[in-house]
Amino acid sequence: MKCFVCKQGETEPGKATVTLERGGLTLVIKDVPADVCKNCGEEYIDEKIVAELLKTAEEVAQSGAEVDVREYMAA
Repeated sequence: MKCFVCKQGETEPGKATVTLERGGLTLVIKDVPADVCKNCGEEYIDEKIVAELLKTAEEVAQSGAEVDVREYMAA
């Protein structure tokens, strides 16, 4: 797909690191599947995966953690 940000590059399958912050929590999830622009590096993550990440973030927030770093694992 054509990149919406730079309007120059095409995306290709790759990996992203997602950082989510809420209140006092910082959650970093590595190796998230994404389409990445070959020109500018913009990352596009499928909405199903985003829903999984947000669910994980909610669980981590409920646990009371302040910082959590994990590797993406498909549900």
